[in-house]
Amino acid sequence: MSEIRHNWTKEEILSIYNKPMMELLYEAATIHRLHHDPNTVQVSTLLSIKTGGCPEDCGYCPQAARYHTDIEGNDLMSVQHVKAQALRAKASGSSRVCMGAAWRNVKDGPEFDDVLEMVRTINKLDMEVCCTLGMVTENQAQRLAEAGLYAYNHNLDTSEDYYKDVISTRAFEDRLDTISNVRKTNVTVCSGGIIGMGEAVQDRASMLVALATLDPQPESVPINALVAVPGTPMEDIEPISIWEMIRMVATTRIVMPQTQVRLSAGRTEMSREGQAMCFFAGANSIFAGDKLLTTPNPDVGEDMKMFELLGLNPQKPFVKKAQPETVEAVDSEYKSLGEKPKWTRPDHKIERNEEAKLAGKSK
Repeated sequence: MSEIRHNWTKEEILSIYNKPMMELLYEAATIHRLHHDPNTVQVSTLLSIKTGGCPEDCGYCPQAARYHTDIEGNDLMSVQHVKAQALRAKASGSSRVCMGAAWRNVKDGPEFDDVLEMVRTINKLDMEVCCTLGMVTENQAQRLAEAGLYAYNHNLDTSEDYYKDVISTRAFEDRLDTISNVRKTNVTVCSGGIIGMGEAVQDRASMLVALATLDPQPESVPINALVAVPGTPMEDIEPISIWEMIRMVATTRIVMPQTQVRLSAGRTEMSREGQAMCFFAGANSIFAGDKLLTTPNPDVGEDMKMFELLGLNPQKPFVKKAQPETVEAVDSEYKSLGEKPKWTRPDHKIERNEEAKLAGKSK
């Protein structure tokens, strides 16, 4: 088994990323086979349980309230609606449901109580439950763990340096603090980023340094390609090439051998051949369903045809870690503290984000 290192440098990761493609692929595929079944890929379903109206200014995101996009917002879904969607996902081959809410951070109260009930409900369906709800305190993370949460997603998005060109409403350190709070529970960490936002290759390497030097490393790392949505500050950015995606997947696999590398947003722009190369390079998870929160995604039927063609099998739930127990609300050790944490609000402005906000107001 290859060694798990937590002392990677940017220079080392850049040297891996820039290797001749065939050498890079061979090394990544070899490491992948040491730690994972190369013919098994996890199928996850991403469900937007609360859409739009987010107060953040993330330059890539159509759910930010300040930008003018065609996204239809919705209030928090009911527990029964979420259960119905989870059953549908399970029937189509998904072993994990990831619920996303367009919040800056979790706030104690009735809506968070409903989310906890959603977690309990899906865990009882014998599916892995993941949430991405923004920043969380330690107590909130413990309450999610008690409900039966399997994973918490909180992406770093990009390098600490380039982060300041993407988001101005919260700090990079807040991301790391949220991951640290989740690590104080038995919930696994899902954290990755987006490539193709105008960052340099050095920024991609720096993001991987930030993830790979965490101890333990995240159990799950999504690699997203930017989906440029009209109305967002990044609407005019040209898509990255499939080769950049393959290099990023392969490099992630080499520096984080045991992690599940998730081939996430941007798959609609990838051919089957391109996706197959990503699987060969070490990707072993995809999101299924017609949407990833708000952006297009390949049809699950098309994905199953691709799996059949490539001889891939959907991963069963709880292969990497045992199913968590669900503690009912009445038996919960951790109660609402009514917390109002002071998450960071940096004071700098991002020109393209400000321009997109003004353009939205004028429409």
